[in-house]
Amino acid sequence: MSDHKWLVEQFESYRNHLQAVAYRMLGSLSEADDAVQEAWIRLSRSDTSGVENMGGWLTTIVSRVCLDMLRSRKSRHEEPMMESVPEPATSRHDGSDPEQEALLADSVGLAMLVVLGKLNPAERIAFVLHDIFALSFSEIAPIVGRNEAAARQLASRARRRVQGTDLAVDAAEVMQKRELIDAFLAASRTGDFDKLLSVLDPNVVLRNDISFAPVSAVPEVYGSQSVAKQFAGRAQGARPVLVNGSVGVLVAPRGKMLLVLEFTIADGKITEIGMIADQTRLNELDLAILE
Repeated sequence: MSDHKWLVEQFESYRNHLQAVAYRMLGSLSEADDAVQEAWIRLSRSDTSGVENMGGWLTTIVSRVCLDMLRSRKSRHEEPMMESVPEPATSRHDGSDPEQEALLADSVGLAMLVVLGKLNPAERIAFVLHDIFALSFSEIAPIVGRNEAAARQLASRARRRVQGTDLAVDAAEVMQKRELIDAFLAASRTGDFDKLLSVLDPNVVLRNDISFAPVSAVPEVYGSQSVAKQFAGRAQGARPVLVNGSVGVLVAPRGKMLLVLEFTIADGKITEIGMIADQTRLNELDLAILE
């Protein structure tokens, strides 16, 4: 077997793993494809005779590529241009397929992708590699350019932000609100109008964000009947999250944050729903995953 064919077979055996790593780091299927392609480029140009753990070596390479891409995105907001060279013949470029990306995003967790996007590049790499793919901090440290203790701190800080443990929350209150909002979302998805009415206060107010084009002409909606009509049969891509320490809803198709809903609750009913869709305001929110 030729060296090139052996490399192709080795790479293909790890491709799915590498794409899973890259997708969780980058939150974009097309960018994940680019990172995996770059890992192949580096593999094809490297002397691998001394590599004992090919999977670990490739994971390190793709992680470093992702870190560079995240830093570039953060500093210049540019899409990276990947060098065009031949890659293994069995690979597929399907990052442009919205349906596949939607399925992949949902399997990872729509809310998780959005919250990961709020971490700085080094935190995101350390958290993904340790908490999701179980790499040791001794393996992570050289990837992020820190010592082992600093890599551990990066992952710990990221974990606190992802889980919302830095936020002052009342666990019992969160649980009560979560149950009510879960009921609201379930009724919304199935179009159960009566169930929607049962969780809404009769005088509920929906305050739309007029920067969101579909509702720009309707800044406010009053009354449970009218508000229920706005949500019946919707919320398919909505997920409950912690928003600034309180239970809210994130709408993030394919893991891309579109809007957030904040809820005011009194006497077991939803009395107000506030939409946030303006990108500047969204970026200022503290979001965390609800277990």
